[in-house]
Amino acid sequence: MTKDELSAWALAHGWQVAGGYPSLMKPRTFDTAIVRLDLKTTVANLEIKKPNGKWEKVASAAYSKITPGEDGGAPSGIGLDTIHGLSLLMEQNKDHLVFAKFK
Repeated sequence: MTKDELSAWALAHGWQVAGGYPSLMKPRTFDTAIVRLDLKTTVANLEIKKPNGKWEKVASAAYSKITPGEDGGAPSGIGLDTIHGLSLLMEQNKDHLVFAKFK
């Protein structure tokens, strides 16, 4: 995958741009990013915000090692499957974005 393809996938699956990064927001308030993709020139970093407010890199991969998921699912190779509850967080963020349009 390329940087643009990964970014497009994220934005289509509930991620929002916060602080210049595709991010998943904190449930209930949806105003604070807690997971983000730091898309560098040659690598993508998956980072989680620690309680002290600092970002911790939990996974990193070159774009050439990241492959699209089956049927539009999460790409493999970046470590999205290493975070417990990430799919639920993505679903909550996506639902929030959809229902926010109706307000």
